[in-house]
Amino acid sequence: MTSKQLEESTAYLKNKGFDTPEIGIVLGTGLGKLVEEIEDPIEAHYNHIPYFPLATVEFHTGKLIYGTLGGKKVVVMQGRFHLYEGYDLTDVTYPIRVMHQLGIQKLFISNAAGAINLNFKKGDMMLIKDHINLQGGSPLAFKNVAEFGDRFVDMGEPYDLAMGNKLVRIAERENISLKQGIYASVVGPQLETKAEYRMLKIIGADAVGMSTVPEVIVANHLRLPIIAVSVLTDECDPDNLQPVNIAEIIEIAGKTEPKMIKLFKELIKEI
Repeated sequence: MTSKQLEESTAYLKNKGFDTPEIGIVLGTGLGKLVEEIEDPIEAHYNHIPYFPLATVEFHTGKLIYGTLGGKKVVVMQGRFHLYEGYDLTDVTYPIRVMHQLGIQKLFISNAAGAINLNFKKGDMMLIKDHINLQGGSPLAFKNVAEFGDRFVDMGEPYDLAMGNKLVRIAERENISLKQGIYASVVGPQLETKAEYRMLKIIGADAVGMSTVPEVIVANHLRLPIIAVSVLTDECDPDNLQPVNIAEIIEIAGKTEPKMIKLFKELIKEI
């Protein structure tokens, strides 16, 4: 990755009308309908944006959408990138750097995850308070990282407390259940064994997924305040483990999505 590549990607989007968005939003698996709420949308497909990776997962659409949501200018990633697609961590996080170049001042992230905490159930939402990086690498571990920010980034408080507290209050006001917990990020694409679920519980994870942490690390590198919400689509009880059903995971994400959209829209209005 070079500064010139970032400049070319950003220039392409600015020429299409992506004009100083305030908030960037990353939509997770089965969580693409937020874009239907965007007023006056402008779309840019990933395969047209210089140096952008391509989304290869069948339920990730693969476009950036710019417009107005909750009275503010937003840019939304409909479809994200994962290590399990064969990308490296620089590819996975490239769009975060592009959105930052466009002007975003805050970042919202959503994902679909499995519930390790057995007090959490399918269809619950979880505000991520902290995370455990089990992806075996860092998106900051490249030679010229100092061109883009400090090499050594403090991760003592990776998620923005003020926005998180606001989201909790909104959930209470709207009578929406919002759990809070720790997200563990693994490589995938295979799901975990029973022994791995037991390990994740022991080390303190409340939920597990295959995304989000790389983007959060880069957002901290860029000093972007972040919130992240997991939609819990399956229950990872090693003593009663059911075979994975991807169609059911997508269906549960879709059923819970309207609540997540409500939370995000209300938070956008209030910040």
